[in-house]
Amino acid sequence: MLKFHNVEQNNDLWLDIRAGLLTGSNAGKVMANYGKAFAEPAKRLAAEIACQSVTGRRSTAETYANKHMERGHIQEPVARLLYEEMTFNDVLSGGFFEDGKLGCSPDGRVEEHGIIEIKSVVIPVHYNNIKRNDIDPTYKWQMYFNLKLTQREWLDFISYCADFPENTRLFVYRIYADSCKEYFDMLDHRISEFFEVVDKMKEIIGGD
Repeated sequence: MLKFHNVEQNNDLWLDIRAGLLTGSNAGKVMANYGKAFAEPAKRLAAEIACQSVTGRRSTAETYANKHMERGHIQEPVARLLYEEMTFNDVLSGGFFEDGKLGCSPDGRVEEHGIIEIKSVVIPVHYNNIKRNDIDPTYKWQMYFNLKLTQREWLDFISYCADFPENTRLFVYRIYADSCKEYFDMLDHRISEFFEVVDKMKEIIGGD
């Protein structure tokens, strides 16, 4: 059952709700090496989710933030405003969507049908996004995961670079849920395998 929590991202309540869930920001770790064994990043993630599920608490480790993430927090409101001006849409808080095992925090909701994901990027990445005219492959599984989980009709991937000329600082590419069935099926299959690993780890952690 899909639930929506109208909470602010990155506060204590938001962190507590995420505990024990596979979230969109980690979808790439799970989907890596698709069709093969899970790599170490996915195994470490499985151990974290298993422990949080058993204890019912989030990890006591400090939230990791690097300079790129910090830049995103600063520039995201600017990119959102530019998007609103470009599309004539009001962007609502993304909040947090969850269904018991999975969760995601889109960067915004657009009316009843769409969501947005904003990536504040450096010059070479933004250039490649524009040239490619597609979503950034680095984030593709997060995009598909979030679109599938939120049950929205479309997602606008937004690439923003403050160092670009004014008229090209914002790049927007829309993906529609109707055209993502292949990716959604891949997610279903891989996530099912992932939680088999999580369940085995829970038995060890819980002492069963």
